Amino acid sequence: MRLSARVDYALRAVAELAQAAADAVPDPASRSPRPGNPLTAERIARAQEIPPKFLESILLQLRRGGIVHAQRGPEGGYWLARPAGEISLADVIRVIDGPLANVRGQRPEDLGYSGAAVALQEVWIALRASEREILELVTLADIAAGKLPDRVQELAADPRAWV
Repeated sequence: MRLSARVDYALRAVAELAQAAADAVPDPASRSPRPGNPLTAERIARAQEIPPKFLESILLQLRRGGIVHAQRGPEGGYWLARPAGEISLADVIRVIDGPLANVRGQRPEDLGYSGAAVALQEVWIALRASEREILELVTLADIAAGKLPDRVQELAADPRAWV
């Protein structure tokens, strides 16, 4: 699996927003739909060492994809559009790069192999299912808390996973 720099930066940016939401103390008197204080793009860029101009375009894409909300002005910034526990890594990746697995820009089920290569289609579909299993299981809340689901911890604990 290859993740683009754009996806890596997007995931790091929303992890910052999830952490900010987790750290926020809710104000019971507030009727604002945004939890806590929004983070500016500059603050996110500094915290994650992301090029600011690149981050701005990523945040725009995340806003259009319904992952984040934004507000301009001195009290403005970005915040998650839904609770962090309802946004999976797969949701973010799909907004930024589209489907989780494709071959030459096509979905695996749309490929047509023949002869000795017929079984490759099933391999690509199984690979996509495996990616989905992990990327849909892990939420931004898991990342912000630093506590990954047991299945992910089990896979990462295997020394063979690191090579």
